[in-house]
Amino acid sequence: MTLPSFPDGTLDGDRHLYAVRVYYEDTDLSGITYHANYLRWFERARSDLLRRLEIDQRAAIEAGEGAYAVSEINLKYLRSARLDDDVLIETRCTDMRAASCRMHQLAFRLAGEERELLAEAHLRVGFVSPDGRPKRQPEEWRAAFARFVGQGDS
Repeated sequence: MTLPSFPDGTLDGDRHLYAVRVYYEDTDLSGITYHANYLRWFERARSDLLRRLEIDQRAAIEAGEGAYAVSEINLKYLRSARLDDDVLIETRCTDMRAASCRMHQLAFRLAGEERELLAEAHLRVGFVSPDGRPKRQPEEWRAAFARFVGQGDS
């Protein structure tokens, strides 16, 4: 038996690209994507970015080290995604701190070579201990983000 490939994003310099498709379950009765689904797509893209950077969130949670949590988000909707649209989520890390990082995410509708901006998010993600308090990110994780962010300098 051959299994299908799992959803997978890709690193492209200092940005992470993640593809999603608008399914019926993502839409309202008019075929327009329900607004909260952009948040879900952005979260999936960020989770895939961590996997690509070899940051094992699950191991950190199971070891009681902590986890990332969104502490702030500003989301702007520009156009509506519709049923069967192919959507590309682009993620960049714009600032790295000891316990947090800022990210910028864009959602584009793809139509051949054309890209149309649908939504964008500016957010801050903090690393928190199991009791919910801010905590320094593991040094290996900060190093992985530093390598990722540095890819755009070349």
